[in-house]
Amino acid sequence: MSDSYKYIDPDYTYVDPSSGLLKNLLDISDYDVLLFVESSAVSKRLQELFKNPITIKGTSSLLEIHQHLFQDIYAWAGKVRTVNISKDGKPFFDGERFSSAFQYIDSLIEVYRTIDSSNFHEIAKALASILDHVNFLHPFREGNGRTQREFIRLLALEKGLTLNLNPADNTTVYNQYMQGTINGDIELLSQLIFEQISSSN
Repeated sequence: MSDSYKYIDPDYTYVDPSSGLLKNLLDISDYDVLLFVESSAVSKRLQELFKNPITIKGTSSLLEIHQHLFQDIYAWAGKVRTVNISKDGKPFFDGERFSSAFQYIDSLIEVYRTIDSSNFHEIAKALASILDHVNFLHPFREGNGRTQREFIRLLALEKGLTLNLNPADNTTVYNQYMQGTINGDIELLSQLIFEQISSSN
């Protein structure tokens, strides 16, 4: 819901024309209230995924994660966007080509799964590449960052590793994550992930 985003949505597919806010299941028309309710609901759903993680099948699991996180707020939870998005003048991936993009990211996931779980450097590089491509894809109208961070966390968990790119007690980590994703800086993301991953055993 950032002002630096621009959405091409002449038919008001997602936004209520009277309030200017995202259409939501609770008919909230106040920005601050929607922000608070959405954040609270998603935080609760994230805790559920920490207790009962989704098994990553591939990029289709992005939709599953998004649906779980935003099911209480948006009717389009778990569905790819039907509008194009840009941020600060930089366009994200064209929605008409999602299918080929998902296939490519699935191939990156296949390569990631061949990496030995003890090779943190290679794991970090592979996860950084996957994260960068998913971020450029930006498949949802809202909630991309939260969904992709959970997606990457669950991929790390497959190898018995813990990874949190938005720790509550460390804004520096989140700021580096934002800098890396906004600028498409895979080297920065790789270094950040390497510093944050650890064995869960």
